[in-house]
Amino acid sequence: METKTSLKVLSQLLTDIRPYLAMICLQFGYAGMYIVTMVSFKQGMSHWVLVVYRHVVATLAIAPFAFILERKIRPKLTLSVFLKVMLLGLLEPVIDQNLYYVGMKSTSATFAAATVNVLPALTFIMAIIFRMERVNLRQKHGLAKVIGTSITLSGAMLMTLYKGPVVNILGGYSHGSEHETSGDTSSGQHWASGTIMLLSCTVGWSAFFIVQSMTLKEYPAALSLTSLICVMGMLEGGVVALVMERDMSAWAIGFDSRLLAAAYSGVVCSGIAYYVQGFVNKVRGPVFVTAFSPLAMIITAILGAFILSEQVRLGSLLGAVVVVIGLYSVVWGKSKDEKITSGECKVQELPVVLEIKNKLAHDNFDEAPASNHSIAVKNSLSGEP
Repeated sequence: METKTSLKVLSQLLTDIRPYLAMICLQFGYAGMYIVTMVSFKQGMSHWVLVVYRHVVATLAIAPFAFILERKIRPKLTLSVFLKVMLLGLLEPVIDQNLYYVGMKSTSATFAAATVNVLPALTFIMAIIFRMERVNLRQKHGLAKVIGTSITLSGAMLMTLYKGPVVNILGGYSHGSEHETSGDTSSGQHWASGTIMLLSCTVGWSAFFIVQSMTLKEYPAALSLTSLICVMGMLEGGVVALVMERDMSAWAIGFDSRLLAAAYSGVVCSGIAYYVQGFVNKVRGPVFVTAFSPLAMIITAILGAFILSEQVRLGSLLGAVVVVIGLYSVVWGKSKDEKITSGECKVQELPVVLEIKNKLAHDNFDEAPASNHSIAVKNSLSGEP
């Protein structure tokens, strides 16, 4: 008996932590993508072409599983769902990824990953606008979500407006050598435009999660939806790439970092990521999905310093700390919302009201004692005088 109870508790624990583990593992995947794609760009890879190849690989990787595993549960593709899939293919594969790559080439992989920290705050604001998120300023968790969002946006502004001295991850910080200064002058010319591109891509990414959450309610087959998004991203991205990339030689890739970037980002960061995010989105909502983005920034900063020899700026680190503080204020408030929804932290009601509600619900007003008080409650609930 005790063994069965222990197994049941363990099974419930694994079910509860599964969304957390999925999102943490996904951030490691994103961190690897930032490094691999940056290396491919230095070898002349066009980001317009990369987006197309990325979703070709993602489609080939995910579509067979969707076709086989969801052939009995796949709902009908209505016009409403199809239009949402077209929008999803435009928001994330085309707008978000291309703007992100442009911004990353103008700044750095570390800064680009740090800028994505504003994603939870933007998603939270959009979720409120579309009534997917509740905010009650009279409760601590509601106030924590609003304050945390404000802190997160302040941290993002700090990262954008203040660069500061170069920080050596292996020890201390300096004002930079002659080589670093010349490099900063070159990159600084495009830093502002790169930052605008990165913030714009984050808006598109936030909108993607909101629309994805809406679509999953109409089309709950997550693998099939992932395949459709990849196909639409491939087609729409292909049209954009043919318009923006006139040099046809840019489409030729060999067995090098460019092929690795297309394969890795396609399988991990489009195919698997869309599915995992969709699963967690359905269970915990879009705000929870975006809550783990700071982890990718930390991993990318470490990998970028060692592999790409990128400079880590003090402003980016300070802004990231502020963002993380605000972020987990939002996460704490969100966790309280989930407890209220699941019944672990219900709003307190007067015992008399609860007793009358329960009795009226179970007896269906027929077998309840005909006291004046219960009749008054019954009439008030039904709208009668």
